[in-house]
This record gives sequence, structure tokens and C-alpha cells, in this order.
Amino acid sequence: MGTGSLLSPLLLLCLLLVPAAGHAGPAAPVGIIAFGDFGVGGDTQGRFGTAVRQFEARNPARYLVTLGDNDYTESPSAFHANWERSFGWWRRAGLKVAGTLGNHDVRVQDGRYVFDELGMPGRFYRRVVGPVELFLLDANDVDDAQTAWLQRVLARSRARWKIAAFHQPAFSCGRYGSRDAVVERWVPLFERYGVQLALSGHDHNYQRFAIRNGVRYIVHGGGGRGLYDLKACPSGYPRRLVGREEHGFLYLLIRGNRLTGWAVTPEGRRTDRFAFAG
Repeated sequence: MGTGSLLSPLLLLCLLLVPAAGHAGPAAPVGIIAFGDFGVGGDTQGRFGTAVRQFEARNPARYLVTLGDNDYTESPSAFHANWERSFGWWRRAGLKVAGTLGNHDVRVQDGRYVFDELGMPGRFYRRVVGPVELFLLDANDVDDAQTAWLQRVLARSRARWKIAAFHQPAFSCGRYGSRDAVVERWVPLFERYGVQLALSGHDHNYQRFAIRNGVRYIVHGGGGRGLYDLKACPSGYPRRLVGREEHGFLYLLIRGNRLTGWAVTPEGRRTDRFAFAG
């Protein structure tokens, strides 16, 4: 039997096993865990970090996204110790961190020590993981430079999934309510450039709102501080679908053209579920 006749079956098998150009297999799922208002230090933060670690061990994630108020101690050394104690496991777990600044974070060094600890390149930046593009913003100062940058990167983005994260919410029916500057300057950009999900903290509770002009808004500031009461929503707000005075975090799972998310308590109980196509 000639050499050519021996190779033909092998070549045929290889051709069957290797995807044709332009027909790659499905992308791996992307998991994201997001939480805000957690930087209380001590045993409370330690227990919260352990709860997130235990959940992530059963529900793999690629990123930890913080929604601000990473540090209430206003002490860089205390923040370092508290972060390492509660979330130092992120490296061993193979995760990445994307942080945002809260109003408590910027009281010392304009938040620069938080930059260093969480590996943030600045007040605002972007991260890409698979089909997801994260836009990490500083809602403490909705200034011209940041807004121009946001418009530029959103206009250029070709990501299937666009998720914005920042501390002070566009819409919240709680103690703090809406951040007017976010509504006036950023919400139109989210709507124009196809941001599907906007995540915030600041109000210490969980709220999920109905879609408004293509964007879904979620508030979760239940990382560890005392909880805030919920209030009736003002007219003109998107309808609040879920409101709960509870501690916990968010888990997002992106599979292809579908995003599924849950609100999860520190005990691992899932108290809300949402899903939509992108």
C-alpha cells in the first residue's frame, strides 16, 4: 500500500476535527461577581470575602468587579490588610479584579491607594473578557474628560456585551436616590451605544429596574454596611422590578448571546434571577 493511501484517512480525520475558518466553536462562558460597599474591615468583611470565595469555588468567575466604597477605614494600611484577608484568594483562584471608586474611597489620596491595591490604571478605564467589555467609571466626578472618554470608547466598542459599573447609581429608590450628573451625561451614552447593563452600589440594598431604552439598571450595595430602607420610586424612573433590603453580591454568567444573573446572599441563597439576550 502506498504512502498516499495511508495518509489520506489521517488527513481526513484531521480535517473533520479542526473547525473551518470562520466557524470557531462556542466561546467559553464568562462569570463575573460584583459587589459594593463592602470595605468595613474586621470580621464582617472577612466573612463576606469567605462567602464570595466559597460561592466562586462552585460557580467559576473570571472577574471580581467592585462597585465602590472598597474602604471605609480611610487608612491605606488598614485597607491593604482587610483586602488581603478577605479577598487575597483571588490570585490563587485565577481571577482578575476590576475596581471602581466610591465616595468613601476618595477621601484619602483621592483614592490612589485603592488604585494601587486593586490594580486600577486610573479613575476610569475599560476591561475586555471574552465577548464582554467592562466600562469602569468614577461617578464621584462626572467631568468632561471622563464623559468624552466614555463616548469615545463606547463608540468604538464592537463587544457583544457592554456592561458599565460605577458607584453612585443612575436610578435608586433608597436613601440616596439618583445621581443627577450620571443621568444627564452618561445615561444618554449608555442608550445611544448599546450598553445592556449598568451596575452600581452606594445604596445599601438590592434593586433591579425594568429595561429603559435598552439599558437595565441594578443597584447592589449590600457588601457589609448597615442596610438602607427602600422608598417609593419617583415618577420618570424605570419601574423597579425587585427591591430587597439584604446583604450579598451579584453573579453574572454570559453564555454566547445570553446573560443570566442572580442576587446572592452571603449564605449562598439566590434571591433574584434575571436573564436576557444580547
